[in-house]
Order: sequence, then C-alpha cells, then structure tokens
Amino acid sequence: MTDSKQPVIGVIGGSGLYNIEGLTNTRWEKVETPWGAPSDELLIGEYQGLKVVFLPRHGRGHKISPSGLNYRANIDALKRVGVTDILSMSAVGSLKEELPPGHFVIVDQFIDRSFAREKSFFTTGCVAHVSMAHPTCPRLGDALEESAKALGLPYTRGGTYLVMEGPQFSTLAESNLYRSWGCSVIGMTNMPEAKLAREAEMDYASVAMVTDYDCWHEDHDAVTVDAVIKVLLGNADKARNLVKDVLPRLSAPRDVCPHGCDRALEYALITAPEARDPALLAKLDAVAGRVLA
Repeated sequence: MTDSKQPVIGVIGGSGLYNIEGLTNTRWEKVETPWGAPSDELLIGEYQGLKVVFLPRHGRGHKISPSGLNYRANIDALKRVGVTDILSMSAVGSLKEELPPGHFVIVDQFIDRSFAREKSFFTTGCVAHVSMAHPTCPRLGDALEESAKALGLPYTRGGTYLVMEGPQFSTLAESNLYRSWGCSVIGMTNMPEAKLAREAEMDYASVAMVTDYDCWHEDHDAVTVDAVIKVLLGNADKARNLVKDVLPRLSAPRDVCPHGCDRALEYALITAPEARDPALLAKLDAVAGRVLA
C-alpha cells in the first residue's frame, strides 16, 4: 500500500472544549450509525485547506455523563465521514506533584478501570483481537509536542491515564492506589474511546488537561466542580490554540502509518469467514470495511 492519502483530522473535545475557532466552510451534520446516536452532530469544516471534524464528546452543553456516552457511535461516526486521525482532548486530575493544574500531558498509556461500557465493535458473530500495547500514535504525539513547545505550553510527553468509571470522583484509597501504580493522571473518558479507535484503524492521540490534583493531595482532598471549572476554562483556551497550531503540522498527504495504527485489523479477525454473522458485518461497514470487503 503506497498511495498517499489526504488526512482528515477528527478532534474530540472534552469538558470545556465545545468548539474550535477558526474553521471555515463549517456545517453541523447529523450522522447516523448502526450503533445508535453519537454525542452530538459533527462540526465539519476546513482549517487552512485541511478537512477537520469536531465532536463535542459530552454534547453541546455537556449533557451526557462519561458512562452514558455512546463511544461506539462516536468513533463510527467519525470514521464514516472520513476521519483518519483523532486528537482526543480531555480534562483530568493529576496523580503526580509535578503535574499541576494547567499542565498538559501527551498520554502514551492507559489503565482501563471502566466497567459499564460497550468496549468493542467485534461482538458475537465476528470476533477480533487488536493490539493495545501502544494505544496512542507516536506520530501524532510528535506533532502535538512540537506545537506545545512552539506555544510555550506547560506539558509532559508520556504518561499513564487511569480511566475510572465515574461520575463520582475518587475515594482517597483509590487515589492512593492509582498513585502506587505509577499513573500520571485520572479521568473518565479515554476508554473505551482509544480501544475503539484502534479497532476502527484510526490513528489516535490523547491530550490530558490537568484541572486539579486528585484527592490524594493535602490541598485538594475534596475535589469540587467549581474548582475544576475555573482551571478547565483556562485549559480550554490553551487547547484551542494547541489544536490550531498542530493541524497544519498534520496536513500533508501521507502513506500508511509507520506504527501500524491504520492496519490494526490486518491479522486481528479470528472468526472464520463462513461463521461470521451477516447482520454484524453490515454494522461493521465503516470501521472494518477495509478487511471485510
């Protein structure tokens, strides 16, 4: 596979990031998926000639809780409109002293502690096992780091994001446990988002925006929404600037991902062709059409 393709960048906006300024030729488009409705319509536009698709993860007005998100519909909708690369922005708590509120972490690992969510497109009737050893794309991480440096943002490259179910914040015992595991930040939304992006063969990167120290910290033993929102609004402005700076860095046509993100299903399907459920195959047309055709 040597033909270059024009990238389409999808941006999933987390808490506080409900739009991207500077897009042209914009329209909000309702996208139907076989997995149900995504969080909101997709904002489709251009930035300096690059096609960009924005999805407010919790819906405009922040009306959907982390457990209530239809993660499969969100990823399917982005894939269905041609997105090749996903930049995921999310608000998090810090589990390390050196990652204060206002700091950004370009995540490279996850620990998934969520339990009430559909986590795969491949259910009974067509089973697949994709690798999640390296759940984010280093190529996208490189571009995000270049932009963070150029903008002078406080950031750390690399870190483990602990995904909890929520919507409640951690207990002190949980917070200390996750710190003992070496986790960097804690949030509620990047799983199963990252897993589904990998199943859909989309390059994925996560920017975790620290709003608070989790309750382990003596000065933050009772995390409140009011305190989080104050930092969150400032982070959202930084995040918009980060996205606008990184988009041109990702605009050049490119060949296949050197890390294999866009070929994750190459050897992942295990169900014999004759045993695959036609109804499920029909639902997989967007996310797995490349390998099922």
